[in-house]
Amino acid sequence: MTDARIEHLVTSGQFTLDGGTWDVDNNVWIVGDDREAIVIDAAHDADAIAEAVGDRRLLAIVCTHAHNDHIDAAPALAERTGATIWLHPDDLPLWKQTHPDRLPDNRLADGQVIEVAGTELTVLHTPGHAPGAVCLYDAGLGTVFTGDTLFQGGPGATGRSYSHFPTIIDSIRDRLLALPSDTVVRTGHGDSTTIGAEAPHLDEWIARGH
Repeated sequence: MTDARIEHLVTSGQFTLDGGTWDVDNNVWIVGDDREAIVIDAAHDADAIAEAVGDRRLLAIVCTHAHNDHIDAAPALAERTGATIWLHPDDLPLWKQTHPDRLPDNRLADGQVIEVAGTELTVLHTPGHAPGAVCLYDAGLGTVFTGDTLFQGGPGATGRSYSHFPTIIDSIRDRLLALPSDTVVRTGHGDSTTIGAEAPHLDEWIARGH
């Protein structure tokens, strides 16, 4: 048994890449119990995230990828809480665009297991939206945190630098759609969905292309 629960807050800021800037709302996910927690994607507002964590021990800040809107608050949150920052090494070039003077503390690897509050999140390397994009699957909680790899209605964007549409399709088909159909998909932006709701649409996504 685990007392782990999932908490959610939305933070607002800007996404900047390839010379463009867009206003965005980001999902920040907290997994933990009353004693300890991890944060998935420290977006925009370190103060708001720290307030949501409260007096719990923050074990880690896990980055699903290194686009600036998902990591901009990570160093400030780490400094405030003592948590370590985890990122897949393939996304270091993107990370350095935002934080050239502060590297992540630890490297995520495919198949790695992150333990918090008696539950386990397995790292799935799912490149395509970004080279080092990962999803975090928690079988016990029946959920997968997909960052910007899979949304309600289709794959994440692949029209900008460091992204590749055929690769994200392979990641979704091979890593995500293989999960149980009732798995809740908790995304980096927007509403949650399920694997079962998205799986039937794979062929139309491929036909639509990006």
